[in-house]
Amino acid sequence: MTHDLGTWQPETLAVTAGRAEQPGGPLNVPPTFASTYRDGGVVGYGRWGNPTWSALEDALGVLEGGRALSFGSGQAALTAVLETLSPGALVVLPADAYLGTRAFLDDVATRQRLRTRLVDVTNTAETTAALHDADLLWLESPTNPMLGIVDLPAVIGAARSSGVMTVVDNTLATPILQQPLSLGATVVVHSATKYVGGHSDLLLGLVVTRDDELLERLQLRRTLHGAIPGTLEAWLALRGLRTLPLRLRQAQASAHELAEQLSEHPTVTMVRYPGLVTEPGHARASAQMSGFGALVSFEVADGETADRLVSRLRLIVGGTSLGGVETTIDRRNRWTGEENVPAGLLRLSVGVEHVTDLWNDLESALADVG
Repeated sequence: MTHDLGTWQPETLAVTAGRAEQPGGPLNVPPTFASTYRDGGVVGYGRWGNPTWSALEDALGVLEGGRALSFGSGQAALTAVLETLSPGALVVLPADAYLGTRAFLDDVATRQRLRTRLVDVTNTAETTAALHDADLLWLESPTNPMLGIVDLPAVIGAARSSGVMTVVDNTLATPILQQPLSLGATVVVHSATKYVGGHSDLLLGLVVTRDDELLERLQLRRTLHGAIPGTLEAWLALRGLRTLPLRLRQAQASAHELAEQLSEHPTVTMVRYPGLVTEPGHARASAQMSGFGALVSFEVADGETADRLVSRLRLIVGGTSLGGVETTIDRRNRWTGEENVPAGLLRLSVGVEHVTDLWNDLESALADVG
């Protein structure tokens, strides 16, 4: 199907992209369960391609403004990008980047495969100064779980001027709220496990770029490493993508309301949400995003208080992932590698339940531990 980004809105593209215009054919691309294909077709073997993957890739590529490639998980996607670097390459990344990103880079650094330089990516001067001799700049905005906002136009522009490849993990913002490729980023990565899939029932990753040569190299990495998505997972992710704008709109509105209510509660010592006008990143987020997202991080006195709060919740689910239709909560400091996160910080992934029910659940738990 032909798409016109200049006339169709993201809500429309999320519904229509990745559909074939075959007369008499199914409206939606069905899952193709096949490892072997007859000679003479486009796909020769199941590890090389799949029509269901292609439909998902077409849809997300349209939303991000590039060409997409799907992987078996978000971790597989980010690993494929980093594996395109030459031995000894220097990666600049957030000190509070996603735990899986840091864990992979720590592992390859111990084997002298790559080098790393950690920075506060919300500090534009520090980040641009760190680009000296760098090969790749890895960004998150918002960051996870501190929800810091990067000045993407400034930092990406500095990287381009320095000849440094820029990768933006756009999992938290989704292509509905920002499109880093339009700001000059080389690559966008997604854990489609989160908001794209949206139902806590799949693992899948996506990479998007406008660089055709790089896309070919990434596809080779996927094929050689066997980091392919499952057919059912790709079909579920595409199905989830169709309702992403609707789910995100509801979850984001509730997240904003909950952030304001949490900021007024005496048991809460800190609230981090870019939609709050008191947040340091609020002006940046307003300028470069079309919304503030559905993730809220807030702090209570200490880790013990945070754990007691989670144990008293009845509707909100304790769990370490995010982006599903259900609201989940996680004390990040409990995980190895997240020791620098405040002990009492709770990351709240707001779902699509009624906001009154969510607040009543939080308020009751806060009263119990306050």
